[in-house]
Amino acid sequence: MSHIGSDTWAQDITTENDRKNLAAIDRAIESGRINDEAGEYLKILYSDSMSWLREVFYVLGKCFGAPKAAVMKYDYATDSAIDEPIRIADINPLSPYVVNHRLDADPMRNQFFTSSAGHKIDLSVSSIVTVIVGAQKKIDRALDKMTGKYYDDYVNDVAHAAYKVLVAHDRDASAQAISDKIHEKFHEKYISAASEAVLAIIGRGHEKIAVDLVRAIDKIPAPHFRLQDVWRVKCLFDLIPQARLFIERLREMMPDRILSVRDCFYNMQNPRNYRDAKIILNIGPSADHVIPMEIICQVRTFFEFERQTHVAYEAARKKKNAKSDSIEARLATFMEDGVKSYNRMICNCLEDLFERVGWNILYTRNNNISIFEGFPKECTLYYPQKILDNINEKLDDAIENEVFRVSNSPAKLSKHQEARIFHFMARFVLVAAMPYMQRDWAMPATTQAGKLFNFVMNEVQRYYKK
Repeated sequence: MSHIGSDTWAQDITTENDRKNLAAIDRAIESGRINDEAGEYLKILYSDSMSWLREVFYVLGKCFGAPKAAVMKYDYATDSAIDEPIRIADINPLSPYVVNHRLDADPMRNQFFTSSAGHKIDLSVSSIVTVIVGAQKKIDRALDKMTGKYYDDYVNDVAHAAYKVLVAHDRDASAQAISDKIHEKFHEKYISAASEAVLAIIGRGHEKIAVDLVRAIDKIPAPHFRLQDVWRVKCLFDLIPQARLFIERLREMMPDRILSVRDCFYNMQNPRNYRDAKIILNIGPSADHVIPMEIICQVRTFFEFERQTHVAYEAARKKKNAKSDSIEARLATFMEDGVKSYNRMICNCLEDLFERVGWNILYTRNNNISIFEGFPKECTLYYPQKILDNINEKLDDAIENEVFRVSNSPAKLSKHQEARIFHFMARFVLVAAMPYMQRDWAMPATTQAGKLFNFVMNEVQRYYKK
């Protein structure tokens, strides 16, 4: 085999690793741990790995262009870069790396800054995106997930679907019995042809519901198709609107490649209080040859809190008997501190913007064109229109009653001009801040920006209490 630094080293070690992975998949099939269908799918994901890594490069290059700094090795144990630059030619699927790109179309660019002594200006929010390109998921870990959590979820979904169909056809008496038999049968061996197995379990007497049963079960993804993070990337942004702009750009540039988008920045249902957005993209050659790539979008502040929970979460994951509710609750509380820390930054940004937005409205009173138009960019990943209308209506009442008013303007403002300022600022809070799980918490602030922030977030909390 070639030595480190040679032109073929990365390709050679990847080829050797592919060979070992395929051998591990064959052993899993032969032992009955997985079936042929799952094995064939895994072989596609773990063959010709350097080609799939190049497709990951292609996606990142289309979205971000060239890196803005040296490419560095990444250490999973410390969740940080290693101060050791690597050559592009040495990048391979076995080692993670981190690189900084710029989100050139970012409408937030250079909007937030702090002034220090000597009129020195420092950006408090940047357009730099830190991209962590993970190593290819180890085959042992992939098999563990496919035959463990993913398979358990699959069996639960199949049993629940069968139960619902039977109950809908007034077969309540047999619904639970069939559900129990599904759990028993599916845990005897690895099954991915669920509809055939369930029809064999119910036997005769249920022919009239067979069509509905098959239709419901065939919608459930097999456990191996739930493995979508063999190729994975994490992008760290300063602000949520930047992450959403990136997602919108992906939708525009590669609409046929998007398999799914999940935006959970506002999600308060996750037991760990986890906040991020996830895109699953097909980097395979066609819709019939799917190679999923997982892109996690997260804000930097929240990532710093998340990395501190890894040891506790790993302990929770390894506990087989239960979901470790007490550990999950502690993680959720800890992550809530991450939400609060991020929102403090948003409140500071709001303070920074307040005067400049007001002045800009005064400057443009004749032509009615503002440099803030389109900032932040509108996005489809947003709160429902109902909550926006409700906040705008209450905000108008508060402005009319001078709960919110501009008191330091160099010229008298009309109510319309004041409304433009406060509506703009409220919209920024809505697109940038995260709702709290602790619904009685508010930002400790006495400034106008702080009061407006709490006003908007309180209305958001009321929406989630319903």
